[in-house]
Amino acid sequence: MTIPSDWVPGTLWEQLQQRTATATACGALQSIPTEFTLLEDRGIHFLVRIVKNLARKEIATTQQRQAAKQGKPANPFLPYEEALFVGNLSPTHLCLLNKFNVVDHHLLVVTRDYESQDDWLTLADWTALTLTLKEIDGLGFYNGGRDAGASQHHKHLQVVPFPFHADDTVPIASLIRLHSHGTGVVQLPVPFHHRVLSLSLDWSQEADAIAPILWQGYRQLLADIGIDLQAERPNRPYNLLVTRQWMLAVPRSQEEYQGIPVNSLGYAGSLLVKTAAGLEQLKKMGPLNLLTAVGYPVE
Repeated sequence: MTIPSDWVPGTLWEQLQQRTATATACGALQSIPTEFTLLEDRGIHFLVRIVKNLARKEIATTQQRQAAKQGKPANPFLPYEEALFVGNLSPTHLCLLNKFNVVDHHLLVVTRDYESQDDWLTLADWTALTLTLKEIDGLGFYNGGRDAGASQHHKHLQVVPFPFHADDTVPIASLIRLHSHGTGVVQLPVPFHHRVLSLSLDWSQEADAIAPILWQGYRQLLADIGIDLQAERPNRPYNLLVTRQWMLAVPRSQEEYQGIPVNSLGYAGSLLVKTAAGLEQLKKMGPLNLLTAVGYPVE
């Protein structure tokens, strides 16, 4: 694979930090302040963030949807905002800061040309994600469709560095470690339909060696959760989570339940509510019941 001439391996984290500082200073990066609490549900400690102010993001989302109704679909990635540009990854992908981030150093891995968020992930997508995860130990994820929590229609993967909070990883990881042995596909003792693939990869290898393995694992997981690999596009929305050690896929039935939206981060054990009342509602409902309601129950 030919890497763009300005790509310098080993510098992505430094570039991400520098761009965060400059984008914050000029106002391009509009972080959403939150408070957080921990909720335990059947042994899993969910990190729940309570948003203090979503107004700016909601205004931007409303403007985009109004433009779409007028036949002018808005695309924040074509052209992208220069102040949010972190670096080139490959001939097909680049990195941007998430403009309305809740988690620090939230990175978007975006296709240069328009591709739909409803399309399959390709080997080029996996190569770009691999290049990112080789340099940033974190959680990669993909919201496969609007009902899976996708807020933009232009294809983009996302990466959030570890740690999420005080721990060195995401809440669901401890459960995966407990029930995964070596490599292979397993089910966790949770009530929502899913599959987990444990990975054993040498991340010092070139991305071209790792990406095809991840791509094949992705296709195996999607088939295991009931997605037709022969279809032109995935026949149902899904969430996908990827770390250096494992991959998790979850089919989705709806975007939100009782006003609480869920994207891939919810299945990592990180949820977001808009108000204190929303937090109380989540406490009564239980995080795992929420995740089952927006997904599918285990049969």
